[in-house]
Amino acid sequence: MEQLVNDFSPGLFFMQLFIFGVLLLLLSKFAWKPILNSLKAREGSIADALQSAENAKEEMAKLQADNQKLLQEARLERDKLLKEATDIANKIKEEAKSDAAKQADKMISDAKNAIEVEKNAALKEVTTKVAELSLEIAEKLIRKNLSDDKAQKALADDFMKDLKLN
Repeated sequence: MEQLVNDFSPGLFFMQLFIFGVLLLLLSKFAWKPILNSLKAREGSIADALQSAENAKEEMAKLQADNQKLLQEARLERDKLLKEATDIANKIKEEAKSDAAKQADKMISDAKNAIEVEKNAALKEVTTKVAELSLEIAEKLIRKNLSDDKAQKALADDFMKDLKLN
């Protein structure tokens, strides 16, 4: 260390100090300012990128919430439409059953009416046939019984007795 103190030259020291100052001045003017400016610009772009990423993250969260809301609304709408469709299907089925029952009742009623009409017609026809047959039988019996004079007189006497009694 002593050798350094013995070899010290003040002129050389000031010259080196002057060159160092000029070098600092030149570096600050031409090198440090652009370097610092580029570092500040990079720092600003990084801050902007971080802010953009944060904004994008918030927007994604909002979009995801909106998507969940839309999905929930779609599910509710689907459930509502399915319920309405089921209700309409049940209503149509009940109306079809009701219409079928009404038609069956009408057909049964019409069939009963037709049977009653046919029954009445058949009874009338049977009554007419029985009356005709009875008349024919009575006519044949009366002709057979009244074929001689003696039977005719006996019949007239019976009628006379019946008239007197009444």
